Amino acid sequence: MTYDSDIVIVGGGLNGPALALALASGGMRVTVIDARAAPARAKPGFDGRAYALSIASKRLLTAIGVWARVGAQSQPMLKIVATDGRVGQGPAPLRLRFDHDEIEEGPMGFMLEDRHLYAGFLDAMAEEPRITLIAGQTVVSQEITGQAARVTLASGATVSARVLVGCDGRASGVAARAGIKRQGHAYGQTALVCAVSHERAHGGIAHQFFTPGGPFAILPLAGGHHSSVVWSEPEGPAQQIAALEDADFLTVLRPRFGAFLGEIALVGARFSYPLSLTLAERFAGPRLALVGDAAHGVHPIAGQGLNLGLRDVGALAQVMVDAARRGEDIGAADVLERYQTWRRPEAMALALGMDGVNALFSNDNPILRAGRDLGLGIVGAMPGLRRAFLRQAAGLTGEVPRLLAGRML
Repeated sequence: MTYDSDIVIVGGGLNGPALALALASGGMRVTVIDARAAPARAKPGFDGRAYALSIASKRLLTAIGVWARVGAQSQPMLKIVATDGRVGQGPAPLRLRFDHDEIEEGPMGFMLEDRHLYAGFLDAMAEEPRITLIAGQTVVSQEITGQAARVTLASGATVSARVLVGCDGRASGVAARAGIKRQGHAYGQTALVCAVSHERAHGGIAHQFFTPGGPFAILPLAGGHHSSVVWSEPEGPAQQIAALEDADFLTVLRPRFGAFLGEIALVGARFSYPLSLTLAERFAGPRLALVGDAAHGVHPIAGQGLNLGLRDVGALAQVMVDAARRGEDIGAADVLERYQTWRRPEAMALALGMDGVNALFSNDNPILRAGRDLGLGIVGAMPGLRRAFLRQAAGLTGEVPRLLAGRML
């Protein structure tokens, strides 16, 4: 039969365009369906949303032609400092420091604003003739047969392909329509996200402060005098804080942020997100696969959400392109099972690991406090262990997809 595309991707946030560009680099024809109008996601104004990208993620973005468009707007992370403590009392004396000099590959990661990254994806897709972007349309139904995957849009139009991929977030319609259930639980925490300007330069240093209410991260942005704040609090207090006017919000933020960067001021918009752990029971089936938050949602404690999704992107693109080169049906169940076997165990391990770290640190139990502070000190005093943690966070361990290793498909 004939197909409109080799692959149809539902979801045009970040993972969807990344997958489209990766597949197109391997010769595939791809249709991306985005429920939002594309220009609405490419506003030039600063809003404070940003991502921590690992070394491996940067390599993938380089391979698919995006990093050359956005790299100049990124901020290398040169150090990470992790501490434990209570608000108003300062950090505990034992702390964990990571320095980019401990690994050979350079900066351990890069901070990049959403507005730059998404615009880079839009520009790259517009220049790739193998990609068709359908913006401002929602999928109302899908059908999987022995030969094809077909989606119907709200407009009544249909798109057929060999494979349907859901990149449509934690409430994935693709997964729900396929009957794929999810496991997980709510954390009872909400992430408050904003950006601040500060008097002193951040020096490319990221700070992770563990408080009884939840982790508090200060992440350096480009230019030296702006940082992204990702602040987790129990749901009740978080809702009250989120409802405050900017001046009152800043009054609550200041004692948590501290004075080490001088006076701070809010810049851009504020956001809040309820936090949960969620894992799809299956990442793949006949002619269907799930990527990114559609497959797994993790706690933002280590900033690995997008990196985990881009690892999915690299693995799925490699599996399907390699299968096509061998003459296999890229939508066959055994082909897509290779992707699930590759990615689901690793995603589950990381999700559960972040779940455990959050449970260990988001409390005020004196016994746990003493144990975790000692643990931070022990890891901080062992260069080999620090290096192992750094390489894992940078995406350099395990079975790394070719794109994330800096190689083309």
